[in-house]
Amino acid sequence: MSPYTNLEEYNVEITSEVEDGYSRIIEEIGEDVTREGLIKTPERAAKAMLFLTQGYKQDAEEILLGAMFKEDYDDMVIIKDIELYSLCEHHMLPFFGKAHIAYIPNGHIVGLSKIPRIVDVFARRLQVQERLTHDILECINRTLKPKGVAVVIEASHMCMMMRGVQKQNSVTTTSGFRGQFEKQETRNEFLKLISSKLS
Repeated sequence: MSPYTNLEEYNVEITSEVEDGYSRIIEEIGEDVTREGLIKTPERAAKAMLFLTQGYKQDAEEILLGAMFKEDYDDMVIIKDIELYSLCEHHMLPFFGKAHIAYIPNGHIVGLSKIPRIVDVFARRLQVQERLTHDILECINRTLKPKGVAVVIEASHMCMMMRGVQKQNSVTTTSGFRGQFEKQETRNEFLKLISSKLS
C-alpha cells in the first residue's frame, strides 16, 4: 500500500444536488441521460464543478499566515509562470494562463509554495481576470505587509475563443502594483525579469 494517498472528498448532499442539475441540463439540450456514455456524466460533472470552485471554502490569508518567517532579506522575490485555471463567471467557461507575482519583504518572507496556493484559492471560484488579479494582490499586501507587491496575469479565455467573437490567439493581460512597485524603476525591473529567460 502506498504511504501517501491523495483522496478527493465531496459533500454527498451538495454533490447530489449539483448532479441533479446537470441531469436536467443534459435532458433539456435533447440528450438521453440514460445513454451508456452519459450515465455517470452528471456525477462526474458535479464533482468537477465542486473541485473547480473549492476556493470558496479556503482561506488564502490563513495559508500565508501559516508559513510566514522572520527574515532580514529585503530584495525582490519573484515567482513567475504560475499556472492558473479558472472559470469565467459570465459563461462558466474556463480561462487559463500564468500569473507572475513579486513582493519585497518587510521583515517577513513566506514559504514559496504558498504563493501558488493562494493563486489557486482565488482562481478556483467563478471569476473575472480583473478581480482575480486584485484578490491576489490585496491578499498578499494585507497579510504579509511587504514593502511592495506586484501581480501580472496573462490568460486565454474560452468564452472568447470557442464562442462569441471566436478569437483563437487573443491573450488578456492584467496587472496590479502596490508600494515600491508603484515606482517606475522597481516596476520596470520586475517586468523585465518576468519577461526574460534566465536559465
